[in-house]
Amino acid sequence: MATHTFEIDETFDVPRGKVFALFADHRRFGKILGAPVKRIKDSNQADPNGLGSVRWLGLGPIGLEETITVFEPDSLIEYTITSFSPIRNHLGCIRFEETPEGHTRVRYRIAFDDIVPFTGKLVSSCLEWAIRRGVRQVPRLA
Repeated sequence: MATHTFEIDETFDVPRGKVFALFADHRRFGKILGAPVKRIKDSNQADPNGLGSVRWLGLGPIGLEETITVFEPDSLIEYTITSFSPIRNHLGCIRFEETPEGHTRVRYRIAFDDIVPFTGKLVSSCLEWAIRRGVRQVPRLA
């Protein structure tokens, strides 16, 4: 079992609150990923997309479930896959920082272990490509 990691580091001329709101809203997050996403369990916090909320990525029965494990408004979102998946020990971490110029820096890191040897590199490459493509749309979507 091998561990795979990638990080995307982008800066946008968009207020941090707007960028955070885009990533925090499960449905809108799907637009970044280029896949349908819906919230299937609300958080018990003020924001239904917050800590403990669960989202489904995919169509019908084909997809996976992710649970929000850390939710710090305008600063940090962490999530993990909580359904059957071709990968293990998945952790998605999205940090939001304000630059001295007033822009928003987003650092998006994903780490996971593969289950089937040699498949992790392919999964990592596909995920990174899709997320990079989607993150470029943040100024338009926010």
